[in-house]
Amino acid sequence: MTAAIKRGARPAPESGHGLPQGWIAGGRSLVIWADVLDRINVFPVPDGDTGRNLAVTLAPLQRDISDPEVLKTRILQSARGNSGNIAAGFFCGFLEAEDPLDLTEACRKGRDLAYATIRHPVQGTMLSLFDALVDALDHTPPGKSEDWASRVTNALESATVGTRSQLPELEAAGVVDAGALGMFLFFRTCFSAVTGRDKDSQALPSALRPFLHPSETWKAGMSEGYCLDAVIRTETQGGRAMDALADLGDSAIAASRGEVLKIHLHTGDRQRAREELEKIGEIVGWSSDDLAVQTRQFTRPVVRQALHVVTDAAGSIARHQALDLGLTLLDSYILIGDDSLPETCVDPEHLFPAMRGGIKVSTSQASTWERTQAYEKILDLNPRALYITVGSFYTGNHEAALEWKAAHDPEDRLLLLDSGTASGHLGLSAMAAARFSMVVSTPEEVTDFARRALGACGEILFLDKLQFLAAGGRMSKTSAFFGDLLHLKPAITPGPSGVEKVAVPRNRRDQIDLAMKDLERALDPAKGAVVMVEHTDNLDWIESEMIPRIQQQYPRAYVFAQPLSLTSASHMGPGTWGVAFLQLPELDRMEPFFP
Repeated sequence: MTAAIKRGARPAPESGHGLPQGWIAGGRSLVIWADVLDRINVFPVPDGDTGRNLAVTLAPLQRDISDPEVLKTRILQSARGNSGNIAAGFFCGFLEAEDPLDLTEACRKGRDLAYATIRHPVQGTMLSLFDALVDALDHTPPGKSEDWASRVTNALESATVGTRSQLPELEAAGVVDAGALGMFLFFRTCFSAVTGRDKDSQALPSALRPFLHPSETWKAGMSEGYCLDAVIRTETQGGRAMDALADLGDSAIAASRGEVLKIHLHTGDRQRAREELEKIGEIVGWSSDDLAVQTRQFTRPVVRQALHVVTDAAGSIARHQALDLGLTLLDSYILIGDDSLPETCVDPEHLFPAMRGGIKVSTSQASTWERTQAYEKILDLNPRALYITVGSFYTGNHEAALEWKAAHDPEDRLLLLDSGTASGHLGLSAMAAARFSMVVSTPEEVTDFARRALGACGEILFLDKLQFLAAGGRMSKTSAFFGDLLHLKPAITPGPSGVEKVAVPRNRRDQIDLAMKDLERALDPAKGAVVMVEHTDNLDWIESEMIPRIQQQYPRAYVFAQPLSLTSASHMGPGTWGVAFLQLPELDRMEPFFP
């Protein structure tokens, strides 16, 4: 679970004044703010995924791709959702700027391409921000004034605030447009890096802060159907494809580069849409999100908390759970072949087949710059926060936060707690602390509970094969070979001194027996408890066998299936599963566990 830097990925944006360094920094700022963008994503449907979509779409900016034409195509292929696909159109023009002096014309071309991708352009979205960007660069072009970046950023700030009054949906919810805010954050950070001011504070402007939480009185409407993204190999141009999409659904976006045609669509008939798209050309990329599930998750009310809880995404916590619990996740990166994505944006249905297919998978930590920006963002939005870090044995996250805190937190607003662990132990403890923060009134109660939860929580993980630990350098390939040959399936638990091997069960039955014995030692069946059953690519078995078995033995426990942290899964491999569990008297005050 320690970090490994992947050759071929761009270096972290510690410094540098060229446009490529600005692209990197801007893309990383979207990762940092993705959860806030998700939280205010109410248009065109309230599905809470704008932050994820923009981070995924612009992830190719982090790669060492010297040819801008190749980079444009990769961004187009990566584009997700309304915001990501419109942004991809813009970047097909924006990336033509080789120097800050080229920005005005490149942004004008990008703005026009963004408009051309969408059938029904709407003001009050990122399109309004692109208009403001072009106008600001026309009035204050780079090179004509030393403070051009500040002036342009101020104009973008005003345009972002202005989106709230341009769309009734935004005004009703009391937020600015998520896509516009995302692009504001990108350009602010990008231009700061280009002008050498990337070390300056990136505090959010006060004019934007009131519009980062949907109003407590706002009620989102439910949406039905599917959000589709398709990459098609064809000779059909985007305009012709748009006509073909007219009767398949709404929110249609189409853009093409060479033989690559990218389609985005909201539709009620996913199968018919695919059949019609297959008439256009060969579908080489396909993703589908259920809008009903997304809007249902997004519309759950958020309860006020005594203390904001932060943890690392290396704990087994899903994005939608973090949103439910008002919890901030700090990302590390998963590297799959030549692709690098924030952990919370990685699709397990892509990761595990890639690992089984022999594609190299590794992880890397966020840069010092990213960590610093994340800490500042957390205190920008919360009076105080508790950061429960991955155990310091596994990463440098705790030490990095300590160092930043010593230099920048004289009022002791960011509280730090070294968990000594990772995966489900970390995730379950942090989720319990965030949930407990909803039912108490003082920060001290939350901090004390978090410490006790970490001490009381337990976890055991079962590996299916050792080859993935060997591939990541965690053990020798010879040992892994003989271990797999002998069908050894080690049981491990993460602890303060590293991963401890607790047993070597030979088969699935032995694994189950060992897990149940661990639960017997830790849990009283007569009392409430929370049991997280972690899975990789074996969810069906977890749901059909393990959860019913545990629930039968512990009828008062809340038992649920949970994806294993993808940082851990990247090292442990597909087939891994585990159980994390917690029993404390305070759990009775947290029913239901998820609000």
